[in-house]
Amino acid sequence: MPAAAMYPGTFDPVTNGHHELVRRAARIFDEVVVAVAASPHKTPLFPLEERMRLAREVLADLPNVRVDGYRGLTVEYAGTHGLQVIIRGLRAVSDFEYEFQLASMNRHLQTAVETIFMTPAEQYTFVSSSLVREVAALGGDVTAFVHPLVAEALRRRFGQR
Repeated sequence: MPAAAMYPGTFDPVTNGHHELVRRAARIFDEVVVAVAASPHKTPLFPLEERMRLAREVLADLPNVRVDGYRGLTVEYAGTHGLQVIIRGLRAVSDFEYEFQLASMNRHLQTAVETIFMTPAEQYTFVSSSLVREVAALGGDVTAFVHPLVAEALRRRFGQR
């Protein structure tokens, strides 16, 4: 079994679902790299450095997890850093088609890197960063879906107290 894996994503923001999945992956692999994608084409709410800071703070309780940022192809990051496994989360059947295409393309680009899929705990199957952002933007309570530090960052971002 490979000693290290990466869990890539935009993490805009990191949610309790992400945390739960990383916690479980950290039991399987010696090291998990949470790779925060710059993703400028998505126009993230939080800048890359802030997304990385929030992820580091939220995941600080996991000693074999580190957070790094990157630009470009995920599979190139994996290859450059000697990571043989990419972890992807599947919340619903609707995620599968895109994730399957992505995994197939990654395998074509970098045959030494495998993709594994993990499903979240049932209480997080409907939680996505985009949904959390939308609820927070409209003044809704997101404390059940994100770490308190993330909830506070969202309140500040949307000018709420």
